[in-house]
Amino acid sequence: MMENVRVVNVTIPMEKADEMARAIVEKRMAACVNIIPGLSSYYWSDDKVKLAAEAMLVIKTTPSKVDELAAYVKEHHPYDVPELITIPIAEGLPDYVSWVIEEMGKK
Repeated sequence: MMENVRVVNVTIPMEKADEMARAIVEKRMAACVNIIPGLSSYYWSDDKVKLAAEAMLVIKTTPSKVDELAAYVKEHHPYDVPELITIPIAEGLPDYVSWVIEEMGKK
């Protein structure tokens, strides 16, 4: 059952986090999205090291929704190349995992 759930991490500018998280849940691409505010991200851009104030979206979904979620993030994210990393769940509370799977089966 654990193989049926994914955690997807997306960094996003703080001011866009609520809007993106809510849309992802409303469109049923995820059962739950947590927003972790206050990240400082250093990265390369235009041959310089830059700093951005960001939030992390921690998205719980199923493998069948990952492609739709990735397409949505790519289309609506303010960055040209948004971070989106998918992590399979190895272990978790069975009731929680079942809840994620159940929610993702709803329309």
